[in-house]
Amino acid sequence: MRTDRKQAEESGTPSYRGNAIAVGILFILCTAASIGSIVPLGAAVTAPVDFAKFAASSDRVVWTAIMEFIWAITGVGIVVGLYPVLRKFNPALALGSVVGRVAENFFVVVGTLFLVALLTVSKEAVAAGSAGLVSAVTASNLLVSLREWVHGFVAMIPFAIGTILYSYVLYRSRLVPRWLSGWGLVAGVLSLTANLIAGFTQNWGFTPMTVVLCVPIAFQEMTLAVYLIAKGFNRKALASAAPAVAESAA
Repeated sequence: MRTDRKQAEESGTPSYRGNAIAVGILFILCTAASIGSIVPLGAAVTAPVDFAKFAASSDRVVWTAIMEFIWAITGVGIVVGLYPVLRKFNPALALGSVVGRVAENFFVVVGTLFLVALLTVSKEAVAAGSAGLVSAVTASNLLVSLREWVHGFVAMIPFAIGTILYSYVLYRSRLVPRWLSGWGLVAGVLSLTANLIAGFTQNWGFTPMTVVLCVPIAFQEMTLAVYLIAKGFNRKALASAAPAVAESAA
């Protein structure tokens, strides 16, 4: 490893070791935040909403929102960290992966805003009593429905596409072992399939089919995270990209 590092330094090719470690850590934090966001409330929010119970859960709603913001920020950070490396091999697909994951996490935040808006509606419903119950029920059902569509379908489509794009570049470039990037390609396609099925069935949540199709990407991301932290990017692959970058700049 020291020999490879010395050769990389002598050739003037950056190792992007810091990027690899940062991306690995962000993968772990993003997964932890996305899964952990369900913990404060204990379950996904569904209609009909118990206004009194939800209004009394103000702190837990805020903690859920914080977890989802962390989910969004770390998700964007992953592709920001990968981009300087991937663009050396395929600038268009590298940029596409950034756009995909940024779009995903924009919609994650939108879904979070629907959640905090639901908290406001619940508090107003409790304060108004039976007088404003009908309008509160209508508003809450709309907010829950929008959140389900955004988090369960709209955000997950660009997530899967972004994953497929950067996995493809990793596979072609050999920046990581091909079994690992190939796993990401297959897992991304399975995740996209699960999202499309959810969109057509409107069956949100952890259904047996969704779990089967989405588990591979969860394990692949954690494996990739550990690999990047421990090993980093393949320096020979990085060195091979240097002449191509120089030629394109000339």
